[in-house]
Amino acid sequence: MNTHEDYMKIAADLAEENVRKGGGPFSAIVVKDGEVVATGCNRVTDKHDPTAHAEVEAIRRATKKLGTYDLSGCTIYASCEPCPMCLGAIYWARLENLYFGNTRQDAAAIGFDDEFIYQELEKPINQRAIPTKQIVTENIKQAFKHWSQFEDKQEY
Repeated sequence: MNTHEDYMKIAADLAEENVRKGGGPFSAIVVKDGEVVATGCNRVTDKHDPTAHAEVEAIRRATKKLGTYDLSGCTIYASCEPCPMCLGAIYWARLENLYFGNTRQDAAAIGFDDEFIYQELEKPINQRAIPTKQIVTENIKQAFKHWSQFEDKQEY
């Protein structure tokens, strides 16, 4: 039976391999019932996709392999403390446990500083760096209304 440290070593090796291939130093693995279901590495630059972080890549692969958006019963091991986007994805995927190696301070020390995002999330909308304003149209609530009344909806 593998230990948490064994899975973290796998994540560390994947991160190192990704660096050798020209990618970022981040990786993640999703484990269910002692089996590695999926892995992911940072693919932001080669995919030209700012959401292609290791955790998101691993979650996407795990949900595809398992045929579900709900990863209850799964654990994620990340080579680094997840950024706010990845942390949100981990919660939305309903992963049961999160283990990480490097801290967000370790990441900041090598040029991957997400602290500004954590700070932005705490600010009122009108004080954030990206100008943000709500726009209400006469039909903006329709989809929400229809969803709330739809009997065959699959809640997530």
